[in-house]
Amino acid sequence: WVQSNAPLNTPKRLVDIGCGTGVLSIQFAKAGYEVIGVDLSDSMLTVAQNRSFENGTDITFICQSMADLEGVDEVDVAVIAIDSLNYLETLEEVEQTFKRLFASLNPNGQLFFDVHSLYKMDVIYPNGPFTYEDEEVAYLWHTEPGVEEHSIYHDITFFVRDESGYYERFEESHYQRTYSIETFTNLLAKVGFSSVNVRDDIFGKPSEEVDRWFIHAVK
Repeated sequence: WVQSNAPLNTPKRLVDIGCGTGVLSIQFAKAGYEVIGVDLSDSMLTVAQNRSFENGTDITFICQSMADLEGVDEVDVAVIAIDSLNYLETLEEVEQTFKRLFASLNPNGQLFFDVHSLYKMDVIYPNGPFTYEDEEVAYLWHTEPGVEEHSIYHDITFFVRDESGYYERFEESHYQRTYSIETFTNLLAKVGFSSVNVRDDIFGKPSEEVDRWFIHAVK
């Protein structure tokens, strides 16, 4: 959706919201975009900055919440990838994020994001635990429904193999919440976005039993 087949003649300004360790930010920069990466985690941004340097890309990284976005103006494209929007705990924060991004975008600027579907949150996740194992990493992923509707708690234990062959243990806890397609699209329209389109993959129409929705809106 975001990367064209032809190189950009004039660099477009792109903000990567919830950029984490910068993997996508670097891909956007290599595609010709002028990239700003935004994330709430200082430690992840440190990794992102080092990764950007190693890849020879010039990316500006900013530590702040997406709901409090400021200092990012005249943007052509905004991206919130890999269900980062689902980490906002209230609908008010989602609306505030849309407002901040609308203000940041140039006329005809585009917003792309993906979120967990209701089916994934209400049907798939409660059927945990989930496990994975290969030669380098293994994890045990417990899930528990949250108090709020369409929310989930994740508790994940990782075992990562080091150079000596021993496994080091890491633990993470996450909370995510999603809403109906209508809730997302109505909020986007409320803050001023138009031409809102929803897909269950890059090309497919949205349906009930999918795990993720991709949403595109235009200022």
